[in-house]
Amino acid sequence: MFSPYIGKRSEKLKNMVERGAVKKFAEAIGDPHPIFLDEKVGAKSRYGQNIAPPTFPRVFDYGTIEGLYLPNKGLIHGEQVYHYERPLLVGEEIYCYTEIQDYYEKTGNFGQMGFLVISNNGEDDNGLPIFTSKQVIIISEAVRRELLV
Repeated sequence: MFSPYIGKRSEKLKNMVERGAVKKFAEAIGDPHPIFLDEKVGAKSRYGQNIAPPTFPRVFDYGTIEGLYLPNKGLIHGEQVYHYERPLLVGEEIYCYTEIQDYYEKTGNFGQMGFLVISNNGEDDNGLPIFTSKQVIIISEAVRRELLV
């Protein structure tokens, strides 16, 4: 169903690691660590400034892959893993894109399920990788039927 999209990716979009967004995000996840919030602590850290929480890339815009449609409801979040080359620094620009890595199907108790493997990637302005977030989206048989119509 999604096999033709394997290897396709969106255009890179510029995102900013904004101080206010980092503060709101840290508060929302209940992690008020000073490395995220306190400028004095950030300045004294080994990074020389504040950093963003590890799951902060959830708020970035990764663009869209032309022709790929996923409904807003009925999908199951199967797995998500973050890999960092270095932390996200408050105030920096990140260039983000999404890529379809794989698609496969399995039959389970609830019928035929699809598994879409997506990577969300962030790079610095020199094109060097900062992070990758790999996620698996499970597409139930009911959603698959809806998409086939």
